[in-house]
Amino acid sequence: MNELPEYIDGIPNISGEEKIVLKAARRQDSKELRGDNSRFGKIKSAFSIALHMQQPLIPAGGHDLQSAEIISNLKYMMDHQDIGDNHNAPVFHWCYKRIGEFIPQLVAEGKEPRIMLDYSGELFHGLRQMGCNDVLDSLKNITCNEEYRRCVDWLGCTWGHAVAPSTPVQDYKLHVQAWQHHFAAIFGLDALARVKGFSPAEMAIPNHPDVCYEFIETLKDSGFMWVLVQEHTVENPKTGHGVEQPHIPHRLVAKNSKGETASIIALVKTQGSDTKLVAQMQPYYEAKSLANQELAGHKIPPLVTQIGDGENGGVMMNEFPGKYMEAVRESSGTDTPIMNGTEYLENLFALGITEKDLPEIQPVLQKRIWDRFESGKGPDELARAIAELKKEDDRFHMEGGSWTNNISWVEGYENVLDPMEKVSASFSERMLGRNISTSDPAYRNALFHLLMTQTSCYRYWGQGIWTDYARELCRRTMDIIGTR
Repeated sequence: MNELPEYIDGIPNISGEEKIVLKAARRQDSKELRGDNSRFGKIKSAFSIALHMQQPLIPAGGHDLQSAEIISNLKYMMDHQDIGDNHNAPVFHWCYKRIGEFIPQLVAEGKEPRIMLDYSGELFHGLRQMGCNDVLDSLKNITCNEEYRRCVDWLGCTWGHAVAPSTPVQDYKLHVQAWQHHFAAIFGLDALARVKGFSPAEMAIPNHPDVCYEFIETLKDSGFMWVLVQEHTVENPKTGHGVEQPHIPHRLVAKNSKGETASIIALVKTQGSDTKLVAQMQPYYEAKSLANQELAGHKIPPLVTQIGDGENGGVMMNEFPGKYMEAVRESSGTDTPIMNGTEYLENLFALGITEKDLPEIQPVLQKRIWDRFESGKGPDELARAIAELKKEDDRFHMEGGSWTNNISWVEGYENVLDPMEKVSASFSERMLGRNISTSDPAYRNALFHLLMTQTSCYRYWGQGIWTDYARELCRRTMDIIGTR
């Protein structure tokens, strides 16, 4: 039985019970998270895959942009299957549901399936709004049923698929907490207590020292134990070069301009953004070629970790089911099993390894900052150092790193970012600044609209109708906030 209602006044339950939700999120039952993994000390390697799922909410439920109902992009695709690739909509629907079919089937065969899942809050709401209760019921079964829940490792994310480098710090925290709230309302507080990993939208982590510090502080304060990072978004603090041992856990360390330090465990996703890596189960075949590695005086199995869109592309839509079933059947009970990230880390901790034993990494390009700026000298000195570096090298940037470094989440989108920043400032002034209760219906409605405006899809998919959608949502949000 769920302790929280999923909807309040027609709005997803994304605020109002922060104390209850945070208490659950910070729970740490190591034994349950570790599972019954008596073979961990005998395996030579392991592999892990995550499926990322997202559909934005758009003002497209009607012909007039200013009055159109806000619907899921999946709903729009379903209703307009004659346009472009929209004929894939029914397959997308199955992609969101099908892992809930695969897990019980494999468990019934005596196998040990594992999967990490990353679904945005926007997608949860869109599916429910469309009446896709079969999807959520399927996911709820593998998440809450004691027979299957060990197999599923949910990853926290931003409710509205907001990217960390260009989302205001206070809003990013609202996204994270809104997702936890919404997840708990759907799957229950006990299920939320098992969510210990975090998946940043677009694999984007901030490299500005002050922003990255707040990013890690938000995750740690919200109860997360680890974060998934893209290999080329981080560097060795001593050399500024890439990660030498990507298949062992690291410690992502952030120093800010005030001299404060924050850190969180990081699992490294290798290679690029090709969903075929997950769809064709490449991590399994790579893991089979690896052997134990040395860490803190222990021989540990390396973990090959990958994440990919769980619905996009013909290979993912068509080949993943067979490849996943085949890899799980073949690897179960061997010395290269499939494992989830939290399960793997908890088994490492059981060996006596601690977070402090893990090699350090930091966001990409930061070594160049620390070579000329001493942490603790304040934000003005930091800004001066960054400006000097940009002047010396036009490739130097503080826009963070993501799964694709050929797309800027800032440059060229000023016509979207300016309204977004005004909405954020207005929300901060009229809602947060006036201490409006988070259980107030007006607050929840304003928050719901604010989070929608900040989805990365409004920038990633280019200028045109998508930026029109973004500006329209910003207009509506300003109207809602302005009624206070």
